[in-house]
Amino acid sequence: MKWRAEGILLSKRRLGESAAIITAFTEEYGRHSGVVYGGASRRMAPILQLGEQLDLSWRARIEQHIGTFGVETVRSRAATAMSGRLSLAGLKAVAALLDFALPEREPYSVLYRHTEKLLDLLGQDSVWPLAYLHWEMTLLAETGFGLDLAKCAVTGRKDDLDYVSPQSGRAVTSEGAGNWVTKLLPLPSCLRGEEPESVLEVIKGLQTTGYFLETKMAPTLGNKPLPEDRKFLLSVLTKLE
Repeated sequence: MKWRAEGILLSKRRLGESAAIITAFTEEYGRHSGVVYGGASRRMAPILQLGEQLDLSWRARIEQHIGTFGVETVRSRAATAMSGRLSLAGLKAVAALLDFALPEREPYSVLYRHTEKLLDLLGQDSVWPLAYLHWEMTLLAETGFGLDLAKCAVTGRKDDLDYVSPQSGRAVTSEGAGNWVTKLLPLPSCLRGEEPESVLEVIKGLQTTGYFLETKMAPTLGNKPLPEDRKFLLSVLTKLE
């Protein structure tokens, strides 16, 4: 069995004295792991950096085996990621969430393309937080936990949408909220595709998406806690505000 595709490096861990096991996210083959012989060497260190766009050649005797990777750099994001605190925190959060949320070897083409575009925006701090929020919305949607923010779940109205139901993930107006208003999640306009007035509005959006990541997605993955890298990203964004 063998294939060749581009992918984004999500993680690397040492195997023995000189090899490494890497996990990459590809459009065609999803989140996929394999052994890189010599992957722990100094020569390979610049290539096997988090977020790198790689040309991957995978092979195994049978499909069920972990297999081995041949790797070459297509595009490096290391310098950009190290250019600022937000870029590095953002890259780590994206990689950690993908490693956390995606099953092994299942393709997510839409999510892959969105991820590639998001990582190519690293270093553009004025637009990156909103782009990341939209990426989390895509992650939820592509893994079966998408939010429905088109109209109010109670009144059917498409305007004055201020809240999200924590149960259904649907939008709710102030009128429709009634006495349940204190139990609803905020729906900042940036969650519906509008430009945010500040980073604080994006943070409010991430609090809402984070609720669904933690209470809807995580229970299907064995109730694992959300990656600490996502929490750290929120703390970086809060300091920016």
